[in-house]
Amino acid sequence: MTPQDILAQYGPRESMEYDIVIVGGGPAGLSSAIRLKQLATEQGKEVSVVVLEKGSEPGAHILSGAVLDPQSLTELFPDWKAMGAPLDQPVTDEAMLFLSEGGAYRTPNFLLPECSQNHGNYIISVGALTRWLAQQAENLGVEIFPGFAAAEVLYDEQGAVRGVATGNMGIEKNGEPGPNFQIGMELLGKYTIFAEGARGHLGKQLIAKYQLDAGCDPQSYGIGIKELWEVDPARHEPGLVVHTAGWPMDNKTYGGSFLYHMADNKIALGFVTGLNYENPYLSPFEEFQRWKTHPNIRWYLENDKGEVTAKRIAYGARAITAGGLLALPKTVFPGGALVGCDAGFLNVSRIKGTHAAIKTGMQAAEAAFEAVTSGRAQDELSAYPQAFKNSWLYTELNKARNFKAWFKYGLGVGTLMNGLEQFGLKGKMSWTIHRDKPDHAYLKPASECKPIAYPKPDGKLTFDRLSSVFISNANHEENQPAHLTLKDASVPVAINLAKYAGPEARYCPAGVYEFVKDANGADQLQISAQNCVHCKTCDIKDPTQNIVWVTPEGGGGPNYAEM
Repeated sequence: MTPQDILAQYGPRESMEYDIVIVGGGPAGLSSAIRLKQLATEQGKEVSVVVLEKGSEPGAHILSGAVLDPQSLTELFPDWKAMGAPLDQPVTDEAMLFLSEGGAYRTPNFLLPECSQNHGNYIISVGALTRWLAQQAENLGVEIFPGFAAAEVLYDEQGAVRGVATGNMGIEKNGEPGPNFQIGMELLGKYTIFAEGARGHLGKQLIAKYQLDAGCDPQSYGIGIKELWEVDPARHEPGLVVHTAGWPMDNKTYGGSFLYHMADNKIALGFVTGLNYENPYLSPFEEFQRWKTHPNIRWYLENDKGEVTAKRIAYGARAITAGGLLALPKTVFPGGALVGCDAGFLNVSRIKGTHAAIKTGMQAAEAAFEAVTSGRAQDELSAYPQAFKNSWLYTELNKARNFKAWFKYGLGVGTLMNGLEQFGLKGKMSWTIHRDKPDHAYLKPASECKPIAYPKPDGKLTFDRLSSVFISNANHEENQPAHLTLKDASVPVAINLAKYAGPEARYCPAGVYEFVKDANGADQLQISAQNCVHCKTCDIKDPTQNIVWVTPEGGGGPNYAEM
């Protein structure tokens, strides 16, 4: 049955009405909800707010490095320290390393540009911060519905957004309602704020419907892959922030890494690969595993005898928006707004987006509160983008507007020009560099590229995908339809495998896609959707844009307890 058939047979859906509906229970969505309730309390007014979160709990799907600039959190909660916000590890030292295959050069700290400096910041678990924000939101009267995925945007007769519908539950693989079927629910609001994170499923639809990206550079993405390790106290330096560039990336491929020394002898290790890479044989997951074998990296995980003594305790992956200010779409449309990484506010030069998510969530909330309480609920929230344009966040992003674009000329030119702009000119350059292609369009045919031979994992320092997915706690109801859909089932073999050597088997960090032989010896694409960690890489990098990520049943996906 099609969704329309199900609705016709089992509908109408029940509906609930609120002043503001928020899609996504991450830092952006929760900050928006909190700010709405703060304003209502301050002004003695009533505003009803609901937050939909597709994860099993707030924070379950949140993955980031992360070093937090607390500026926007301080604006939201000036007394966050006294309130017990989980910012327990201040940055104490930092290092920027340029790696060759066997060595490293450290940039003296006095030569680090402002965007690379982290004094005053905190190494945190964004998942823990999200859970804390959710508690503050509930204390203020926000309704939070975890395990409910917003699957459909609802429009009124004039074409304005009027809310969202959650996905149906209990649909079986054949598309038919099963014995535990429950039809979705409609949540209607005067405004709907979309805070789904990078490459949001509904945000992508809204950008296309309202042409919000007209005149913008194409959005650019990276895939960030992260592991959390518990290490020997002798190799742990609480508060140390290390970033690296160079090896194992070649000069044409954007990439970099981080080691963040958290509290309790834990180190977050991560690797970001720009999804505008050209070689279809490249595997971001394997590049990350290879990076860990560098002497300057593995030292933290080994003893003096070269034995791995650290323990890997968590794994995850997530796409990040990297296009910056020049790829930022219009953030408002009839009936709603995009905030945080759903729009693309991450500052790639700082490798930070949480502070921007909190700030833009607050700005959208302030605009929506004013419109709702002054009887202008039909107006577009133009006060939100205006507030952004007048804020410190715009100034910050404007300084870094060329950061990612320079790397289209190679790592050498990108590093040199960003050094000039950020250190020499302090971000006050008179020129602007544009990008003109989406990430998937950079992939070259396999015939023009050299295969990459990656070493086999040793199970101690380096690992395979499936053992990694296991510790991401990824789980989906196996009998539901696959949420990784194909526009044309023939394309993966006829084009992707034939022309690009099947890149989906390599760019996915969870082993979801595999080319296998059928009973007649013909190639076919096997999709193990239950392994999906919701990183959205396939939706971004598929060279034919044939893969479309849609929401699975609410509550499915990874569970990043400490990430």
